[in-house]
Amino acid sequence: MIAAGQGAALDVRAAVLRVDYQKLLPISRYDLRTEDAGFAGAVLADEDNNTTGRFLGNTFETRTVAVPPEEADAAMNQLLADGIRMIVVMAEDEDLLRLTAKAASADALVLNATAAGTDLRDQACNANLLHISPSNQMMTDAVAQFAVWKKWTRWFLISGSNPADIALAEAYRRSAKKFGAKITEDRSFADPGGTRRTDTGHVLVQRQLPVDTQGASRHDVVIAADATDYFARYLSYNLWDPRPVLGSGGLRPVTFHAAHEAWGATQYQTRFEALTGRYVKPEDYNVWLALRVIGEAVTRAATTDALEIRDYALSPAFELAAFKGQAVTFRPWNGQLRQPVILYDGMITVSVSPQDGFLHQTSALDSLGLDRPESACKAFE
Repeated sequence: MIAAGQGAALDVRAAVLRVDYQKLLPISRYDLRTEDAGFAGAVLADEDNNTTGRFLGNTFETRTVAVPPEEADAAMNQLLADGIRMIVVMAEDEDLLRLTAKAASADALVLNATAAGTDLRDQACNANLLHISPSNQMMTDAVAQFAVWKKWTRWFLISGSNPADIALAEAYRRSAKKFGAKITEDRSFADPGGTRRTDTGHVLVQRQLPVDTQGASRHDVVIAADATDYFARYLSYNLWDPRPVLGSGGLRPVTFHAAHEAWGATQYQTRFEALTGRYVKPEDYNVWLALRVIGEAVTRAATTDALEIRDYALSPAFELAAFKGQAVTFRPWNGQLRQPVILYDGMITVSVSPQDGFLHQTSALDSLGLDRPESACKAFE
């Protein structure tokens, strides 16, 4: 792909590669995954990009591919063989890194829409990988700032026993240290496996959780680290001591949700619902945002070259409106998109981090997640 000359029309081809993993059903039917998860965001992004592109003669087309993990490599190889060099990937950390390496061999750009591992933005970073999805550390910092702003500085941390839960709990411990909170009690809730939605599930939890949470040291708030969705949704009304719940249950950090209406988001919501017949989910928004990054960079830099798109996105010239009250930009040291994090109670936006008073010498958004001095990423140097 080559840069366009003055006034030349561009044909922009991108793809969304979604890796579908076998998982237990979520606790709530409201959280059932739709067949078009993420892909619906691509439909809206193409519509938005083509609306802008029409004035310049540019066209945007996105291919969507869903595969099980064992077919992910073949799917990436096929996309690259077909000449697609800008690929949004929805995959877990390990698969994302392997797919990114394949893309790098073809000078292709990968945009991460779902993987939250902090290491991906740290020592495991890649020069051809941009992160739309916030990291675990960004999400836990968003929760921590709100708790500290509320002066809820004594935390009862309850984490699951699965690897993803353990990683999330560690991020909360770092956030507590970073913002001056104290974890007065730290407990694990074991996941024995099996079904999470049975007729008697809530009854068992109602009996078990008060017993498991009694006798905790004095605390202001319960922080739940349950990335695998086993127990956190039950905490709010089943604690021994009545306390607010934040994290994986109660007040949760999200990139977007269907009731968010501030900063012009209502028009986004109504357009999404008209296109899909359903409410937006965070993965839809993340994919939409990834493709809008491509659309904005193509329009401003007048190129379809993937690495030139990356360079422009990382430059001070890039910014993008994202219905969050301020333009979003990329951290040039590790490829992470700076963005506010919404704190959502299941019905409304309760707050948005970064919170007032949490200052930073460059951008308040850099108070969330790994700041430049904290990141071991060298790929972008």
